[in-house]
Amino acid sequence: MKNRDQRIRALNQQLDDILEKVNKMESQYAEELELVHPIYRKSAKNLIHYLAVRSFDIDDFEEELIQLGFPSLSDAEGHVMKGILNLKQLINCLLNEKGNIPVYGVLSIEKGKKLLKKNTKLLFGYKSKKRFTRIMVTLPNTAAKDLGFIRKLLANGMNSARINCAHDTPEDWLKMIHNVRTASNKQRKKCKIAMDLSGPKLRTGRMIEGPKVVHIKPTRDDLGRVVSPSKIWIAAPDVPPPPLSDYQTHIPVDPKLFSKIKKGDTLRFTDSRGKNCKIKIKGKDGKAKIGKCSNSVYLETGTEMVLHKEKSKKDQKSYRVGELLPKEQFIILHSGDQLRLHKESIPGESAVYNDDGTLRKMAHVSCTLPQVFEDVMKGEPIYFDDGKIEGIIQEISPSEMIIDITHAKDKGSKLKADKGINLPKSTLQVSGLTDKDREDIKFVAQHADAVNFSFVNSKEDILDLYGELDKLEANIGVILKIETQKGFSNLPSILLTAMRKYPIGVMTARGDLAIETGWKNFATIQQEIMRICAAAHIPNIWATQVLENLAKKGTPSRAEITDAALAQQAECVMLNKGYYIQRAVKMLDKILRRMQRFQRKSHRKLPRLENADKLLVSHEMYDV
Repeated sequence: MKNRDQRIRALNQQLDDILEKVNKMESQYAEELELVHPIYRKSAKNLIHYLAVRSFDIDDFEEELIQLGFPSLSDAEGHVMKGILNLKQLINCLLNEKGNIPVYGVLSIEKGKKLLKKNTKLLFGYKSKKRFTRIMVTLPNTAAKDLGFIRKLLANGMNSARINCAHDTPEDWLKMIHNVRTASNKQRKKCKIAMDLSGPKLRTGRMIEGPKVVHIKPTRDDLGRVVSPSKIWIAAPDVPPPPLSDYQTHIPVDPKLFSKIKKGDTLRFTDSRGKNCKIKIKGKDGKAKIGKCSNSVYLETGTEMVLHKEKSKKDQKSYRVGELLPKEQFIILHSGDQLRLHKESIPGESAVYNDDGTLRKMAHVSCTLPQVFEDVMKGEPIYFDDGKIEGIIQEISPSEMIIDITHAKDKGSKLKADKGINLPKSTLQVSGLTDKDREDIKFVAQHADAVNFSFVNSKEDILDLYGELDKLEANIGVILKIETQKGFSNLPSILLTAMRKYPIGVMTARGDLAIETGWKNFATIQQEIMRICAAAHIPNIWATQVLENLAKKGTPSRAEITDAALAQQAECVMLNKGYYIQRAVKMLDKILRRMQRFQRKSHRKLPRLENADKLLVSHEMYDV
């Protein structure tokens, strides 16, 4: 067995090997380092140093450091060279060896932390009181109309507002931005605005139209008794209910009928099943009347309605329901079924069977990016709707592919229009910028603080975006959305190229990335992205489905509370929109502030346990 001195000398030799590799890689990528923005020069070098260390299998080396009482290199992402040289100094002292350890120009621990803090502040705004991790909130359309909604988000802890160019219109975006700026000035906050470019979305195409009917149903208890009637928005066809409101449906009516409806009146009609039904008018809401219905109703376009006045016994004139939206259709798929995915943009529909159960017509649907047909191969996996449906490509032709469904729910999974398609093993030649993106970026460059760049797969995608920004003479932040296996694999080169402009950040888009990289692999991949970003002093956003149940349903799951707590490792956490988004922001603010006492990024902290000397454990002093 080696004695202590031999073990230390072995460590010293391994450190020398690492230093040699560090210097070699620094020379190897000198040209790339020269091109980065001057502010990122030290950060880019540190990234190269980190990659050099990680090119070694240093698990045994790390274990030996711990056994001998040395500090670990695993916590030195932000100051790699300093960590290595500190170890060298300690080893030289223990071995009584004199060595010329360079210290001038070496990135210190404190300087590394300051660089990350500075980059974070520029991209995501000032930190909140007692909270370093920023909160980014995806704005719904309500933000364009309701200044008070924005004020509450800011008061609850929002630091950065996200607007998705895939939704709404430039007019809506401008109103959202105006409200964010106005509310920020009122509250003396500097909320940043980031706008998502849509990117190349590979999704299912439209489905065949269903009947123009709505199903109105009240809330019932376990015995089938009505607990609360359904709430109905009755208005002109061009006056929809407010976004995120609790109206179950919009019944479009003729303006002549609308002008006659008063509180206390009743609308009587026969639904599509021949059932006599009624809607009671309870009041008004802006340009609409509020209806309540305790019946289960199937209401069609053109249904005849008779208005019964509260204090009149006269026969009333009948009117017809306006044009309702067609009911969304879907395909039901089971394991063992086949699906035809085609280029031609014809509506999708379910399989058709003969009376004896034999298949007459295969289920089919189009896709929104027909160019992927040139990149896929037989035998490759394909996923639909966030991985809920899995399949294998069995046949390919220039116009379609036949897919064997290998996984779906036991009772069948619904595949609807506009659902994501993932091809994790296919080498797709899809550019990061679409024609729509090139148009939208003109607005983003003029009005936003940062652009969120979707589906970044290579450094060429970065150069494409930077070319567009240079044409516009735009100087805004850039947030790179990593959501594919290729994007993850190319992350170091993507970062070095992106660091030519300042500031930049990375969003870990966990939805698509989890499917692309595989569920079992995703946890380690997410951690790896954060480590690489930390080495480059690039702020990272923990995104997708954070407190999703709370934001949409009002109650969080236990799993998502844990996920939100772990999100404190990132510099920013993103929330998606939902009816209870204000509650979600408030809860996330409290979770992050509390976790900050116990963890800073990946480093665990050990705050004082009150009365630990009395064999008692309490966290009450850290309540927020």
